[in-house]
Amino acid sequence: MINADEVAELCYERFRRLPRRGKPEPGREWSLLAAVLRITRCPDSDSVEMEVVSLGTGTKCIGKAAMSPAGDVLNDSHAEVIARRGCIRYLIQELHTAVSGRRGSLFHPADQRGKWRLQPGVSFLLFTSHTPCGDASIIPMTDSQAQPCPPVASVSSGGETDGGGNLKRKAEEPAEGGAFKAPRLEEKETKEGETDRFESRTRPGAAPDGGASVPAAATELKPGGPEDPRQAERGHPRVADVHRTGAKCVPGGPADPLHPGAGYHSTGVLRVKPGRGEPTLSLSCSDKLARWGVLGFQGALLSHYLEGALYFSTVVVGKCPYSTEAMHRALVTRCSHVSDLPDGFSVCPPTLLQSSLEFPFSQTQTELQHRGAQGRISPCGAAVSWCNVAGQPLDVTANGYKHGVTKKVLGTPKARSLLCKLELFHSFLSLVAATDPSALPDSLRSGELLTYWDYKQASRPYQQAWQQLRQQAFPLWPRSDRNLLLFH
Repeated sequence: MINADEVAELCYERFRRLPRRGKPEPGREWSLLAAVLRITRCPDSDSVEMEVVSLGTGTKCIGKAAMSPAGDVLNDSHAEVIARRGCIRYLIQELHTAVSGRRGSLFHPADQRGKWRLQPGVSFLLFTSHTPCGDASIIPMTDSQAQPCPPVASVSSGGETDGGGNLKRKAEEPAEGGAFKAPRLEEKETKEGETDRFESRTRPGAAPDGGASVPAAATELKPGGPEDPRQAERGHPRVADVHRTGAKCVPGGPADPLHPGAGYHSTGVLRVKPGRGEPTLSLSCSDKLARWGVLGFQGALLSHYLEGALYFSTVVVGKCPYSTEAMHRALVTRCSHVSDLPDGFSVCPPTLLQSSLEFPFSQTQTELQHRGAQGRISPCGAAVSWCNVAGQPLDVTANGYKHGVTKKVLGTPKARSLLCKLELFHSFLSLVAATDPSALPDSLRSGELLTYWDYKQASRPYQQAWQQLRQQAFPLWPRSDRNLLLFH
């Protein structure tokens, strides 16, 4: 039995034990935290052992122009993505242990040559201190709700009043001269369509531009619906507005109506993380979690070695604005109908839980601790990664590169994050080199594999599962630019 508060406390304690470098400045900077936990069920018992194997903090991602064809820049530094990529490092280490024949690996041999499966009773859990950006953060805000953290009661309106997320996640992109500008944390959208990095705190009835309150027209009040004042008289809190997300709808699909109040957002659609000026190509964390629920979080490369995809059995969210209905819609419902998946892949919806414990460096807690002399509150510019590996467990980045590097070393190994595509690819190639040729998976026996793109495409079952998911659930998911994946 998973206890959400125990999970949250374990993650916060792991963060407290990390060095100071890259952490938010108390009272002035805030961030998000996510972690992957290894869950081991005790034999003949309902109890479990929990271990944090990867942890990440971060709130930013880079714009399209800053992406590198060499794969040496970390594109997305949202906490959930950092935690997942750190877990890939952990899994590669465990597969190294397995292929070398040493004891204590997370994996044991599967029936098919060169394939591995998890040890019995082992699963993985994802913790995130805030609802994932995008669709999961589009939740109703009620008149009776004390902002920003109490959970929101389920709304049974067919989803039409699920709106935007609180505390918007703002992606940073370089300004002129390569300097990175921090977003203003205001209770309104900023000029020229820019928005705060977290879901903005929109007051009930507030106009989209942050101006005076705009009451809903009488024709918008649906009898018996959550906007109907009579609902409050029946004991149901009235949904006056919605928490809004800064993630933008992908091109070619439904756009946000931007109606005042609960009709501001479209729900259930793919979204990209916002940026200043040029948009990013990074899909929202809600979308990525939904994808991991079908394809697994191990990615295409590790699928070469695994008998089946690895899924998060549970997703735990810390104390923040939260709606179980919105989480289920974003992470489960959108993919629940996907079928005809290859062997080793399935639709695996996670159990959804919320903790009552808030991350000490959340925006809310930072505002409570803030003192005027500290200057303006802002999101922390650094992203911290820690994972349970023997060599270099800690990796601190900023703007897609190692934290603190100078322009002089950009483009060299000294500037690279251990989580960037190139570094993870090299780690995977070292695993391939360490595998006895007679024990290589069949998919890795071709002599024509050279680039990152080649190795990803050679993972045929994974690519077939991705094709089914794209066709049946996410036809508007932007396709990767092949020219950004031809490194080796």
